[in-house]
Amino acid sequence: MKKIFTLIALNIVVFSAFSQTKNFIDQPYIETRAKVDTLVSPDKIYLQILITEKDTKGKVSVEKQENKMATKLVSLGINLKKQLFLSDVASNFKKYFLRRQDILKSKSYQLVVYNAQSAGKVIVGLESIGISNVHLLKTEYSKLENLKLSLKSKAVSKAKKQAEALLQPLNQKVGDAIYISDISGYNNYGMQGRAVGLKVSYEMAPKANFEPIDIDFQKIKVQSEINIKFRIE
Repeated sequence: MKKIFTLIALNIVVFSAFSQTKNFIDQPYIETRAKVDTLVSPDKIYLQILITEKDTKGKVSVEKQENKMATKLVSLGINLKKQLFLSDVASNFKKYFLRRQDILKSKSYQLVVYNAQSAGKVIVGLESIGISNVHLLKTEYSKLENLKLSLKSKAVSKAKKQAEALLQPLNQKVGDAIYISDISGYNNYGMQGRAVGLKVSYEMAPKANFEPIDIDFQKIKVQSEINIKFRIE
């Protein structure tokens, strides 16, 4: 008896789910898809700075270069506690012919600045004190999540306007939304603003003092796409 009751209950659940699906399909609806996008300037630029004794053939210690770097960055308005981070420390062993084994140390730092002009000034400033191994790691937009939510709302509004425009010639109205799908997908926004290969070469860098030109990094594209079904009234 218990098995029969369980079977009946199961059939009721399946029938109920089927009925709901059937009702959703049978009711008149209109489906629209809308996409909105925008471009934003990155407000976080990450630079990698490598200090190594190899560049000076062991004549200037990492510690001395580190102090010079800190002094230069402070003079450029950099907050060392908030913007500069140590990312790696290494000791490279190099064996010289008929000489003793020497140890060449290196340190890698990550520096965050907030606009392209500051990045340019840092690169030029460090080159002026002999630190030229500087690379651009990535760029980011700090208010990305809030921006994505705003774009989703705009996409929903756009989808509704599209549905209204389609139904207007039929003298019908857009009802409640009965299905909403966010199809924006995954975007690696932090890497879209990346400028690969930015580096100051020690051999090729000009010796004369100059100011970086007033340019910006490639803007980051942020987009949202929504698919909605509206009930037709």
